Amino acid sequence: MSYLTTLKRAQAGEITPEMKQVAENEGISSEIICREIAAGRIVICKNRHRHHCNPAGIGKYLKTKVNANIGTSGDHADIKVELEKLKVAVEAGADAVMDLSIGGPIKEIRQAILKESSVPVGTVPIYQTAIDTIQKGKKSIVEMSADDIFTTIQEQGEEGVDFVTVHCGITRQAMARINNQGRLLDVVSRGGSFLATWMAYNNKENPLYEYFDRLLEIAVEHELVLSLGDGLRPGCIADATDRGQIQELIMLGELTQRANDFGVQVMIEGPGHIPIHQVKENVLLEKSLCNGAPFYVLGPVVTDIAPGYDHITSAIGGALAASVGVDFLCYVTPSEHLRLPTVEDVRTGVIATRIAAHAGDISKGVVSAIDQDNRMAQFRKDLDWEGQINTAIDPDTARRLYESSTSRNGTTCTMCGDYCAIKLIKTQGKNTK
Repeated sequence: MSYLTTLKRAQAGEITPEMKQVAENEGISSEIICREIAAGRIVICKNRHRHHCNPAGIGKYLKTKVNANIGTSGDHADIKVELEKLKVAVEAGADAVMDLSIGGPIKEIRQAILKESSVPVGTVPIYQTAIDTIQKGKKSIVEMSADDIFTTIQEQGEEGVDFVTVHCGITRQAMARINNQGRLLDVVSRGGSFLATWMAYNNKENPLYEYFDRLLEIAVEHELVLSLGDGLRPGCIADATDRGQIQELIMLGELTQRANDFGVQVMIEGPGHIPIHQVKENVLLEKSLCNGAPFYVLGPVVTDIAPGYDHITSAIGGALAASVGVDFLCYVTPSEHLRLPTVEDVRTGVIATRIAAHAGDISKGVVSAIDQDNRMAQFRKDLDWEGQINTAIDPDTARRLYESSTSRNGTTCTMCGDYCAIKLIKTQGKNTK
């Protein structure tokens, strides 16, 4: 059956219910949403088989969105815990989640997440393909076949996955550039390493690149948004913006055009670990090489020396990245580089990344962003604590901290008490002539 995709409808000037809903959520016109989808600068994540999912618009003129990664490992695989992470992530304000499970009953976990999630769900299908290959008695992931990879993507599309990370730009040419230049930390993407290892062992091209049209056909059938993965992203500051990373980005730009011509919506994934002075140039490169396609970045992490605090290093990079055009931030938790995130880590990561996204939105001129800050300023001027708490990005934490230490005068916080600058001006400054 031939389906008319969201992109094709937009190119024909048709405004769909999903476009109307995104426009309402963002406070802009449906015509702008339709126009930017047609140009490939906005995507709407919503599989045609999902009916209880709020569509997320990602791209130009829209608020910067936040993704939370959840999922099991070989050491920790508990469906109940992952569903709790999903609940906490959505309550904390995540716009999407990705199930990155590689341990336990990963298909059952994914289906449970899809059933419970009210926000778009993404996956990295090659994880399941690799795990299935081993569970079928094969000696190594290098024995998986191209058919295995596409069968997994088809299966996940049928289940209702809204967007998939597919590392189509890891080509033999890109790997040669990395090998010729040399890297301190080689390939750090898990999915990227699966494909790089497979390519080297089998002496073949990446199936996701070689048979890209097959991927597009699956995407059309299920209205899958393709998140073209950065399998060669730098895993440390020393490797940032090297030849392999840029070669992959050039290839992703070419594949973006092919996908858009086919009627498939595309996002581009980006690094990774980048020194702060290279963040802007990386964003500008993506926008230039990929025809303005929405840019989805992990962090970026701006220094390598803060394990335990990488929600902060990534929020610094994320705020800057969002301010210069990044559209979608993947959260980083305090557990990054150290362990599988806990439920509390998930909450902390979402809040930190939402702060970064909001700071970027103020810089980009998103009206609703500065309006929220103006409301907070007025509530502070009025010493309206309830208004301040309810306007905060994390009201629960704001309330807990305020109520944990009560001032003697009952109107200020315990930082300044009777010497609160705002209170002094309100009570005495107005009488000064």
